[in-house]
Amino acid sequence: MLCFSANLSFLFIEKPFMERFTAARGAGFKAVEFMFPYEYLADQIKEKLLENDLKLVLFNLPAGNWAAGERGIALKPQRKDEFHSGVQEAAKIADKLAVKRVNCLVGRADPHVEEERSWEVLVKNIRFAADTFKELGVDLMVEAVNHEDVPGFYLNKTGQVWKLIDDAGRSNVYLQYDIYHGEREQEDHLQTLRSKLSMIGHIQIADNPGRHQPGTGNINYHEILRELDQLDYKGYVGLEYNPVPDTLTSLRWLQEHGYNLETDGSRGEPV
Repeated sequence: MLCFSANLSFLFIEKPFMERFTAARGAGFKAVEFMFPYEYLADQIKEKLLENDLKLVLFNLPAGNWAAGERGIALKPQRKDEFHSGVQEAAKIADKLAVKRVNCLVGRADPHVEEERSWEVLVKNIRFAADTFKELGVDLMVEAVNHEDVPGFYLNKTGQVWKLIDDAGRSNVYLQYDIYHGEREQEDHLQTLRSKLSMIGHIQIADNPGRHQPGTGNINYHEILRELDQLDYKGYVGLEYNPVPDTLTSLRWLQEHGYNLETDGSRGEPV
């Protein structure tokens, strides 16, 4: 059975961040994820996880000045030291919170840097992050982001991520497959899952258009989730969508698809 995690950067946002853990547990989740932990004390997050018997399964590396529009710094030559420092900070937090997957948003392309140089810097930074995390038993995720929502983002297609993984040559680097972003890029989801599942470390879902819960758009999640079940996908499926009209109401789609968080979604431990 599939295991679902609540992305606390998207769900339960009607509550302050530290209250979302209890809200997620009350809704039946056993696992959570979120974008960034860096504004909070790791000990505070750990207390909330323990208090609610929750597992934190994913967060992102520092991604630069988010408010100013940055979406990662991994390919910027002048930010190498900052990237390395962010990796080391993330590694400490992952170790403290027993997180086994950390995602890298690589960022927007810099028009002032040659393509070859950007790729070279990115590959070296991915190797550095992967090597740092491997000592802790942590896997590095790399995510493709669609060019419509984030114009200029460097990796839009899964094929670009496969090339990066190949060039990096590290066994603990995987694709984080966000089906919403893939849909915006007209990816063939079933083909990607069937041919590359062993290289996918985490999956996130939202419908399109709107980036709301499954059932509000055009993506056939009945087919996709059934395929993941049949392929015996061992990771988590993160709910990274903007809920309408509210989080609890939005979760009804799980029952409509035959999933119950307290039985199916909480059973077993994905690798």
